[in-house]
Amino acid sequence: MADVVNTHQAEAWNGYEGEHWAGHHGRYDAVNGGFNDALLDAAAIGPRDRVLDIGCGNGQVTRLAARRARLGGATGVDLSGPMLDRARSLAKEEDVANVTFEQGDAQIHPFPDGAFDVAMSRFGAMFFADPVAAFGNVRRALREGGRLALLVMTPPGQSDLGTVFEALPKLAEPPIGHRGPLSLADPDRVREVLEGAGFRDVNTHLVDAEQIWGRDGRDAAEFFAGWGPIRFNYGASGELVDTLTEALGRFERDGAVRLRSTARLVRARR
Repeated sequence: MADVVNTHQAEAWNGYEGEHWAGHHGRYDAVNGGFNDALLDAAAIGPRDRVLDIGCGNGQVTRLAARRARLGGATGVDLSGPMLDRARSLAKEEDVANVTFEQGDAQIHPFPDGAFDVAMSRFGAMFFADPVAAFGNVRRALREGGRLALLVMTPPGQSDLGTVFEALPKLAEPPIGHRGPLSLADPDRVREVLEGAGFRDVNTHLVDAEQIWGRDGRDAAEFFAGWGPIRFNYGASGELVDTLTEALGRFERDGAVRLRSTARLVRARR
C-alpha cells in the first residue's frame, strides 16, 4: 500500500472493522444502499465520465458508477485491504469490467492531475486526518469544472437510529466539526473545508432513506452488536444483544427491521 498519514484509520480498516464490513458486505449495503440513487444522481455521471469513489469500501457504489459510465470507468480507493479484496471479487462476479480498485490514503494518494470528471463518496470521507489537505488532493485529481458529490453522516438523533441508541448506556456523542463520523455534519463546516480546499459552488441538503438492518429484531441485533463502534464501546454480551433485540424489534415490519435515516448530501465543483 502507498504511504498513509491516517494511521489510526488504516489500522482499524485493515483489522476487525474492515474484516467485518467485508464479511457482511451485503448487510452493510442493505443499510446504506437506500442512499445510492440520491448520490449517483447528484454526481450526474455521464456515459464517458471517469469517476473516483473515495473510501469505496466493498465497492457497491463504484460498480454502480461504472455502469453509468459505460464508455468511461470508475476507480475506487480505500485504506482497507479486506474490503478491496471483496470489491474486486464482486466486480468480477457481476462482470463489471470498467472498474479498478486501489489501496491508499486519499489524503496523499498520487492521483494523476485532472484524471477524473467526478469524485464521490458514500459515507467514506468523514475520517481524514486533515480534511482540507485531503479534499485538496481530491480537487487536484479532478479536471477543471469536475464535480464532487458526498454523502456524510448526521447525528443519530435525526434518524430512527437515535431511538436505538437511547436503549444503550449513554456515551458522549462525538463533537461535530472534528475528526470522526460527524466531522462534516455541520453545513458551515462542510463549506469551510471544501472552500479551503479550493472547491466552489458548495451546497448541501438533507436526504432520507430506509435502512434495512436484518430480518427481525434478533437478527438485526446480532449484526448491530458486531458493528465496530458498538463492539468497541459495549462489548458483545448476550445482555447487549437482548437489549438491542427489543430496541430494533420496534422497527420490524414487512419482514425486515427498517429504520428511517437522514444523511447530508454535499455537492461542489472544481
